[in-house]
Amino acid sequence: MKLNPLVSQLALYDIANTPGVAADVSHVNSRAEVAGYVGEEQLEKALEGCDLVIIPAGLPRKPGMSRDDLFNINAGIVKGLCSAIAKYCPTALVNMISNPVNSTVPIAAEVFKEPGTYDEKKLFGVTTLDVVRAKTFYTEKAKINFADVNVPVVGGHAGITILPLFSPATPKANLAEGDIKVLTKRTQEGGTEVVEAKAGKGSATLSVA
Repeated sequence: MKLNPLVSQLALYDIANTPGVAADVSHVNSRAEVAGYVGEEQLEKALEGCDLVIIPAGLPRKPGMSRDDLFNINAGIVKGLCSAIAKYCPTALVNMISNPVNSTVPIAAEVFKEPGTYDEKKLFGVTTLDVVRAKTFYTEKAKINFADVNVPVVGGHAGITILPLFSPATPKANLAEGDIKVLTKRTQEGGTEVVEAKAGKGSATLSVA
């Protein structure tokens, strides 16, 4: 976001350590001004005037956890943030990254409906990581140039709701049905693969960035 030429002001908000992150990000050479806000008492100031709000907040997954296991904790966090968005920047676009996205997006919608600020054209669940994984795994298997690859991914952002469509993927690779099943399962379980590889010390963050 700091490098995006369309961004003039970037507000970072969290419950701790935000000013340090803001200071670090501010050194990136672009026109966007960066400010960090900490705690609920500064949430209003962080949100006022925002045109776009990106929500990656919440507890990360640990080994053995599904995205659904995060629901009880992250649902409350999302509800609080969306209530503030409805109050302080009701016309902003809202991009939801917090898991489980399949559930946090409907929660956000219901929160926005209560004060009458819901706009289905301005609330998005971010599932780009599934597309990135599908393209990467397809490229590795088909041994083709990543820049030329397009793999449609439909559905949700958890387990079997993630549906990569390898058959119509381009360039055509004529993969065997068994290969497609393996690639599909790996795409669906990509997040778990990262969580286990990090031995509980984090979830997918670098690939998201």
